[in-house]
Amino acid sequence: MLETALQFILNGIVTGCFYALVAVGLTLVFGMMGVVNFAQGEFFVLGGMLAYVATVQLGLPFYAAIPAVLAIMWVVGMVVDYVLLRPMRDAHMLSTAMVTIGLSIFLLNTMLLVFGAEPKNILSGFSSKPIFMGGLLITQSRLFTIVISVVAIIAVHLLIAKTRVGRAMRAVFQQKEAAALVGIPIDRIYRFTFALGTTLAALSGILLGSVFVASLSTAELTTVKAFVVVILGGMGSFAGAIVGGLLLGLVESLWGGFVSTGYMDVIGFALVIVLLLFRPRGLFGMAEARER
Repeated sequence: MLETALQFILNGIVTGCFYALVAVGLTLVFGMMGVVNFAQGEFFVLGGMLAYVATVQLGLPFYAAIPAVLAIMWVVGMVVDYVLLRPMRDAHMLSTAMVTIGLSIFLLNTMLLVFGAEPKNILSGFSSKPIFMGGLLITQSRLFTIVISVVAIIAVHLLIAKTRVGRAMRAVFQQKEAAALVGIPIDRIYRFTFALGTTLAALSGILLGSVFVASLSTAELTTVKAFVVVILGGMGSFAGAIVGGLLLGLVESLWGGFVSTGYMDVIGFALVIVLLLFRPRGLFGMAEARER
């Protein structure tokens, strides 16, 4: 029984890594820019689809495809911010939310037209032979997912905490007007932040596609679960997005293993309801809400 539970926990950590990467990108965009990005799930799927094109149609090795796709998605994020979000800088949050909803519909239908509705298998080159860790089993692709997710999250944390760009991001987050007065280029910081959030979502889509498949049907559910994770952790909290993602992955895995897989997608909403009854701001929510 204990060994089975530990296996489900390990599986939940892998799933939680997918959620955490998408949610970190989402919470950065919301925390820094005040933008509720409903297209995060589509960026997630687009990353997986481009990885499929790179590895299957272009024949690139998986390790070369990852940085190539992330570079493309970085440019996509910057273009989206420049074209769609820059004119909406001072608009109400609901207005920018409607723009991202429209973007999600456009991206989903465009991907449907270009890639078709069939799930795509990314050629990662990993062996399907399981690795034995004590009494637990894990595949190479799942282990790679955990390692890359940890590295990516640590890298983003160091970027925000230790670099000049990160200090500028934190200054904009704390007081945009004061940051502008001392010469921080607000538009550039916003563009950088949105591109970073887009790239993290794409990285999660690439990793999930290497473990399972890349599928358009996951876009909407991914966006919803990303919001679940962000609410669990606390809106705008970097640490909360990580903990919330892992928590949701663990709860879903244990519930699916011991109770029923039929309600795995519902358990996250139930978890949010229970948590908000006791902690309305989430696990790591800020003491005061930001005004926009």
